[in-house]
Amino acid sequence: MKRRAAWLISAGAGALFALVVMLGVSNCLVGPRQPMSAGGGVSGALKDEFSLMAEAWDIVERHYVDRAAVEPKKMIYGAIGGMVDALGDTGHSAFLTPKMVEEQRNFQKNKLQGIGAEVRMKSGHVVIAAPLDNSPALRAGLRPGDIILKVDGENVSGSSLSQTVERIRGAPGTQVTLTIMSPLTGNTKDVTLVRQAIKLNNVTWLRMPDTAIGHVRISGFSQDAAEHLRKVLDAVKAEGLGGIILDLRNNPGGILDEVVRASSQFLTGGNVLLEKNAQGRVSPIPATKGGVLPNLPMVVLVNEGTASAAEIMAGALKDAHRATLVGETTFGTGTVLKQFSLSDGSALLIAIEEWLTPDGQTIWHKGITPDILVSLPPDVIPAFPSSERGMTLADVRSSGDAQLLRALELLVSGPGGKK
Repeated sequence: MKRRAAWLISAGAGALFALVVMLGVSNCLVGPRQPMSAGGGVSGALKDEFSLMAEAWDIVERHYVDRAAVEPKKMIYGAIGGMVDALGDTGHSAFLTPKMVEEQRNFQKNKLQGIGAEVRMKSGHVVIAAPLDNSPALRAGLRPGDIILKVDGENVSGSSLSQTVERIRGAPGTQVTLTIMSPLTGNTKDVTLVRQAIKLNNVTWLRMPDTAIGHVRISGFSQDAAEHLRKVLDAVKAEGLGGIILDLRNNPGGILDEVVRASSQFLTGGNVLLEKNAQGRVSPIPATKGGVLPNLPMVVLVNEGTASAAEIMAGALKDAHRATLVGETTFGTGTVLKQFSLSDGSALLIAIEEWLTPDGQTIWHKGITPDILVSLPPDVIPAFPSSERGMTLADVRSSGDAQLLRALELLVSGPGGKK
């Protein structure tokens, strides 16, 4: 099976093109890993339509009054982006500039810089899809769904995603101020962030204080995530813990092979997902053998920032009745994208397959609904293992992370959960 990368693209009611602001990667599954050449040409039946586009180009080039704005490369990119947008697969199929292609590669290698937040288009606005772990965005309290109104005081309403990304992007050590509106309250605030180089740790964990429960955090499924998870689970097993909280909140996805191997650590067999092609043919992607913890009691945490490969894992564990899902409905990423390289280093991401849960449930535009719905209060930042070190159980309980506390309650009340 070819190695597929999951760009940080996701979806709510419509999918989202999530650029790590850093920025750049989408939550839909992208493959194969080595880009293909688009190739091909224009058929005779379409030559009249292409002539029409040339007419429009000529009129703009000859007559538009702001001569400095007539930039051929910018116009070409706009035309290609508009062509892909006309497919109606908003936020999934997409046009990538050469810079976005470079950032996709950097994400897969855990080499990122910027404010550390996924952004997407939703209902005509650029919104935060998910702040990444150990990022300025997470520390500043940015949350999935927050709407970006201004960048450094400049209104970005009506701007494209790529235009907004360019304004947010910058070198480590520099500042950017975002004017944010909460979709829950309608309140606005200015948030100033210092850009930084960000090291993504795919997997972190700790033993919850005064319990026999492990809190295992998977922040993404980039290169070697499955191997890192296996080592963590070996440590959990060695400590003889009675259960684990698997935290997939704000996980934008990653590489398909990685999530298949990672999910298999908790399964005894069956499928991790199904892939359906344009002809309706469904192909199962089975779990691999030799999972480290196929039977340990487990609760999985999900939220709106859980997307793509993370949704695949959540769906696999839910359908196998392997874990209880707690939190909020996930993004709803559901297409497999293939990357076609263009001659100048830009690329097209085109949806070629849809992925389904092992039971055949559609996730595209719907997301995965958890078994137990628990919302996080608006002023609460999720508690992850990196922020819990040195805490007491009382500290954890006072964190306000209602999702984590509900998961802890479920496991501690079960067999083997108490210290």
